[in-house]
Amino acid sequence: MMTALPSYALWLLAAMAFMGYVLGSVPFGLILTNAAGLGDLRKIGSGNIGATNVLRTGRKDLAAATLGLDAAKGALAVAIAWIMTPPDFSDRILAVTALAVVVGHCYPIFLGFKGGKGVATGLGALLALSPITGLIGCATWLGVAKLTRISSAGALAAFIVMPFVTLALYGFSFQTSGKPMAVLLISLLVLMRHSANIGRILNGTEPRVPPKQK
Repeated sequence: MMTALPSYALWLLAAMAFMGYVLGSVPFGLILTNAAGLGDLRKIGSGNIGATNVLRTGRKDLAAATLGLDAAKGALAVAIAWIMTPPDFSDRILAVTALAVVVGHCYPIFLGFKGGKGVATGLGALLALSPITGLIGCATWLGVAKLTRISSAGALAAFIVMPFVTLALYGFSFQTSGKPMAVLLISLLVLMRHSANIGRILNGTEPRVPPKQK
């Protein structure tokens, strides 16, 4: 059974959660498109700050960079927490940090709490928190997106699958590990942020990725 965290560990948990939230709030998509002279990304396409909307500017390089940087900030937050946290408490503090960085991306303090949908940042954080879970999530995302040519369908499938993977890896009791709860909460957040996409998928109006030209 989980023991209560001592006071110094609670302070460390709060510090790592704050660090994760602030790091998650950095809007790389907006920064890159502004630097490239493309204007305010929030006024383009869906208005989202993630890689999919960056792709709508026609700059595949910036979209790829946004995807990589958003994933990297998720992984970096968890890595920093791992370095700073004693082994006895690392599981729970890393789990909270992973959740915090995704919350930061979705509700960034720098943009009036109006951010992205958390897919890349969530996958980056979960790759660092539970590599097997993250790898299965990435494979699911790519596989379903390629099969359906709907990027959001791949993301939704990945975040539906990953909580079950984590439960299988760490057990069905949230008392034994903080990871299942973190993955579940991150997945629920990502699914909630995709509510409009889910509606469009169900009624057949969700945009598809165009096939490559031969």
